[in-house]
Amino acid sequence: MSSIMYAIIILFVSYYAYKRRSLTMSGAIAAFFVGIGIALGFGYKGLLILGAFFVSSSMLSKYKSITKQSMEKKTQKGSTRDWLQVMANGALAAIVGVIYFFTKESVWIMVFAILLAAANSDTWASEIGSLSKKRPLSVRTFKQADTGTSGAISILGTFAALAGSLVIAFVAMLLFPIQPWGIFLIFLFGFLGNVIDTLLGAFIQVEYKCPVCGQIVETKLKCHKTVVKIKGFTLFNNDMVNVLSGFFAVLGYLYFHW
Repeated sequence: MSSIMYAIIILFVSYYAYKRRSLTMSGAIAAFFVGIGIALGFGYKGLLILGAFFVSSSMLSKYKSITKQSMEKKTQKGSTRDWLQVMANGALAAIVGVIYFFTKESVWIMVFAILLAAANSDTWASEIGSLSKKRPLSVRTFKQADTGTSGAISILGTFAALAGSLVIAFVAMLLFPIQPWGIFLIFLFGFLGNVIDTLLGAFIQVEYKCPVCGQIVETKLKCHKTVVKIKGFTLFNNDMVNVLSGFFAVLGYLYFHW
């Protein structure tokens, strides 16, 4: 397939996602460039893996969205993804696509798959875990936390994280010449990315509190009054944590590989 055809297809899908309100306008533009980077290196196979992540995560985001309103209020982001969310989950994968285009070294196929497995694992954990009937447990305080709290885990969310990573591993196996051991590594390091995300969310991700109503949120957007930081570092918001979790998962794999 020619580069022009890839660009047309990616543009159409990005626009369609915008019209379906899965992406904001900025998110659609970011998705286009992420798709171009991935298509450049991995062709339609890379786009299919990206599609498996995007379609499943979008469907899960909209599933029982009313039930998830408390989580969306906390993050102050709904099921429509903006450019920061798109780049947090796809920018590194696009960069890896460009690297593979120039090097053709098979290790970058694994890195690409692990990045999307980590993103899928984290997304499934958040979207499905938020439906748990039991409140999650904070890994920092070992106490129950509100639904949607970064750094908190539930049994349902953990199983969802495992499933999310495993799905991407199997899709990668069907599309690329990856051995069974490689499938396990994609699954393992993809899930590890979710674990890292949880730890970073618990210990360094920023949280703010409204001094009026006591609502705890993850952005500086105003509630009833200017919010006050109560935990973490300003730079490390949810999007930054998503980037770092995938990055560290890949570093772990590269250390193991080399």
